[in-house]
Amino acid sequence: MGSSMRLSRYFLPVLKETPREAQIVSHRYMLQAGMIKQASAGIYSWLPLGFKALRKIENIVHEEQARAGHIAIQMPTIQSADLWRESGRYDAYGEEMLRIKDRGGRDMLFTPTAEELVTDIFRAHVNSYKDLPLTLYQIQWKFRDEVRPRFGVMRGREFYMKDGYNFDLTKEDALHAYNRHLVSYLRTYERMGLQAIPMRADSGPIGGDDTHEFLVLADTGESEVFYDSEITDLKFGDRQIDYDDKAACQAVLEEFTSRYARTDETHDQALFDAIPEDRKRTARGIEVGQIFYFGTKYSESMDALVDDGQGGKVPVHMGSHGIGVSRLLGAIIEASHDDKGIIWPEGVTPFHCGILNMRSGDEAADAACEAIYASLTALGLEPLYDDRDERAGAKFGTMDMIGLPWRITVGPRGLKNGVVELTSRRTGESEELPPEEAVAKIAKIYEGIA
Repeated sequence: MGSSMRLSRYFLPVLKETPREAQIVSHRYMLQAGMIKQASAGIYSWLPLGFKALRKIENIVHEEQARAGHIAIQMPTIQSADLWRESGRYDAYGEEMLRIKDRGGRDMLFTPTAEELVTDIFRAHVNSYKDLPLTLYQIQWKFRDEVRPRFGVMRGREFYMKDGYNFDLTKEDALHAYNRHLVSYLRTYERMGLQAIPMRADSGPIGGDDTHEFLVLADTGESEVFYDSEITDLKFGDRQIDYDDKAACQAVLEEFTSRYARTDETHDQALFDAIPEDRKRTARGIEVGQIFYFGTKYSESMDALVDDGQGGKVPVHMGSHGIGVSRLLGAIIEASHDDKGIIWPEGVTPFHCGILNMRSGDEAADAACEAIYASLTALGLEPLYDDRDERAGAKFGTMDMIGLPWRITVGPRGLKNGVVELTSRRTGESEELPPEEAVAKIAKIYEGIA
């Protein structure tokens, strides 16, 4: 058996005491569960458990982008200032941009976003309308020099982000790309066990008229949100959408954006007042993604032109689309926890199931745990086996804190009757059943998820 999934050999530095610097639940629990360690203000090292959950989220994002026909690339974290001077953003971006000089005295910057860089890639290689539509995206580390980095990974200075960019011949094509991104984002968040509501947003420094933010409702959100409660009944579910079908993508956009849902930045009291009283809601939300259409803003300033097939050259229509991958960990925990710790949704849990040995060193208990571990692993699942020589109370405390959605508890007393205990972290409900049935039940839960 692989030693990496035995707790006695894993690196999980769980903290006993509550970290003083943590102001919100997700920050506190991520530190306590040994997921992250602060390296400096707003910059974190990702420890094994945190890194594992981060990769889970990243993989879902990649899978859904591939499904929509978008193509992954990787751009550098350090960019030349020249491209930003060309677009006019170098001076306009403000203090959040970390500006640096290399040894040749050249102005460089740590990437906060990559519109310029991707436009430069595009203009070097694409010059005909026949190569369109094209969407390129990356998942890469970004840096914004926040004046007050706080709330752990929710508002760090260094963060991991998916940023995608579409290139289209016409505005109509680019708005289809916008709708396609909206559909792929709805799927992405639902797979993570989140309800992220698209809300009309303010375009800010990127510019453009059409923009939606995706917000997860949570008490600690940075934005105040106003919405029609009907929107919370909408589910994307398992519907199959053809991403090339303009009408189908447009219909999803209309379904998910026709009810009132706005952040305080774009709130319109008169429109809100028109909603029936019993459906009016105000809450707080955490932004976890955003989609923009900004037309020819970058293609004009940077000469990203294509032949239009009629003998002319036209600037391409563009948009950009972001998902905060590292921030999502914080958002998921804010939306899913109790006073004992994290409660991971099945889609993103770092391990599928915990195995807790009540009496490590007891021959029967050790053998039963090993067998359960082997059965789960053979089914392609990743269990975490707490085989430490610790009291049962400490083991339960760790399992609750790290929040695995399912736990199988094995003890000598149950084994005498041929049973183990299967517990749901979310409901706290337990049932006793033979080990092989517990394994089969876990496998069933993750069918189509893991």
